[in-house]
Amino acid sequence: MLFNSYPFMFGFLPIVLAGYFILNRLRLTLCAKVWLTLASLVFYGYWNIKYVPLILLSIFFNYVMGHFIHTTTAKRRRPLLIFSLSTNILLLGYYKYTDFIIENWNEVTASNLSLHHLILPLGISFFTFTQIAYLVDVYRNQAREYNLLNYMLFVTFFPHLISGPILHHKDMMPQFDKLRNKVWNWNNIRKGTLFFSIGLGKKVILADTLAGYADNGFATATYFVDSWVAILSYTLQIYYDFSGYTDMAIGIALLFNIHLPQNFNEPYRAVSIRNFWRRWHITLSHFLRDYIYIPLGGNRKSFWISIRNVIITFLLGGFWHGAGWLFILWGLLHGVGQAVEKCWGRWGFSLPKWLSWLLTFIFVNITWVFFRAEHISQAFRLLKGMSGLNGVSLQSIGSLKWAIILILILMTIILWNPLHLLNKRNFQYSWKTAFVMAFIIMFSLLFFNRITTFLYFNF
Repeated sequence: MLFNSYPFMFGFLPIVLAGYFILNRLRLTLCAKVWLTLASLVFYGYWNIKYVPLILLSIFFNYVMGHFIHTTTAKRRRPLLIFSLSTNILLLGYYKYTDFIIENWNEVTASNLSLHHLILPLGISFFTFTQIAYLVDVYRNQAREYNLLNYMLFVTFFPHLISGPILHHKDMMPQFDKLRNKVWNWNNIRKGTLFFSIGLGKKVILADTLAGYADNGFATATYFVDSWVAILSYTLQIYYDFSGYTDMAIGIALLFNIHLPQNFNEPYRAVSIRNFWRRWHITLSHFLRDYIYIPLGGNRKSFWISIRNVIITFLLGGFWHGAGWLFILWGLLHGVGQAVEKCWGRWGFSLPKWLSWLLTFIFVNITWVFFRAEHISQAFRLLKGMSGLNGVSLQSIGSLKWAIILILILMTIILWNPLHLLNKRNFQYSWKTAFVMAFIIMFSLLFFNRITTFLYFNF
C-alpha cells in the first residue's frame, strides 16, 4: 500500500486514525496500541502477506535478545550482543546479498551455481537497522522495553516502516505513553496534513516527472547537454522522491501526535561532503556515525586511523544501499571524499563558500551516476558525456527544453528553499496555508494515473 494511492489516502489512513482516537477516547489505551500495531502489520502485509511472519519473527527474536542483554550478567552481555547483531546481519544478508555473492563466486571460480532470485522483503533494511540500534542501546543502558506490544509498535509503526526514518526506542516510545498524545490535536492534524500534502506533491508531481527524463537520459544520453540533463534530473528526482516520502511519513505520524525525526535539511546547499551527510538521510548518517564510525574508534585515536574509519563507514553504507559493486563504489567515493576533506582541512587550505558549494554539488552529481547506473559502462558513458569528451551537441537542447526549464526552476527552489519555514517552531497555520495544501492535494490527484513506488523501497 503506497502513501500516494487512493486506498491509503481515502481508506486505510482515515479508518486507522479514527479507530485509534476513538479507542483512546474510551480510555481503552491498550486496545488503541493493539489497533495501531495490527493496522501496521496489515499495511506491511498488503505488499506480500508471506513476509509478515518474517517481520514478526525478527521482532520476537530481537525483543527476547534485548531482554536477555539487559538482565544477564556483565560477562555475558557482549557475547549476546554479538550473537544477536550477527543474526540480524545474516538475515539481511541472506535476502539482500545471496545472489550478489553467488554471481561473483561464479565469475571468480567459473562455477555455475544457480541464483536464488530472492524477492527482497520491503523495509527489511530499515526495520533491521532500527532493531540493531535498539540492541546496541540496550547494551549501552540507553534503552529497555519490558512490554512486547510496545516493542512491536515501535518497530512496525507504519509511517516509518518501509523507508524510515531510522528510529531510536528512547525517542519514540515515551511519545505513545504521554496522555496528551492520546487526544485529538487539531494543530497536529493541520500541520501533519500540510506535511503530507507537500510530500505528496514532491513525489507525484515532481519526482515522477523527473523520473522520465532521468530514465531516458541514463538509457541514451551521450553528449554534454543531455548527459547533464540526465544526471541533474536524477539528482532532483531522488531528493524529491525520498524527502517526499519523509515529509509524508512525518505528516502521517503527526496525525497520531507522534514526532518523527527530521531526515533532510537542504542537502544540496551543502558546502562540503561531510556537510552533505549532515543534511542528507540524517538518521542513516547518525546510525553510521554512532554504530560504526565511533565503535571503530572515530577520531579518538590518530588522524590516519580516523581517515580509515570514515572510509570503512561509508564503504559499508554503500553496501547497505544495495548488492552491487556500483553501490560499493558510491559509498567508497563518499568515504574517500571526506578523507580528502579532512586532509585538506588539516593542511589549512580554505576555499570561498561559493566554490566549496560548487565542488560539493558537482561531486554529489558525479557519485549519483554510479548510484543510479545499471552497469559500469553506462556510468562511464554518462561521465564522458558530462565532461564534454563526446561533444556538446546543442541540437539536443530543443528536445530537452522543458526538462532544462524544470531543472532550473527546481534548483532555484532548492537553493532558496521557501519551505524551510515549516520547520520553525513559530510556524502559523492560516487560510492561505490551507488553500495551498488543498491545491497541492487536488493537483496531485491528477497524477495518480502513473502511481509509482518510492525509490528507497528498493533499498
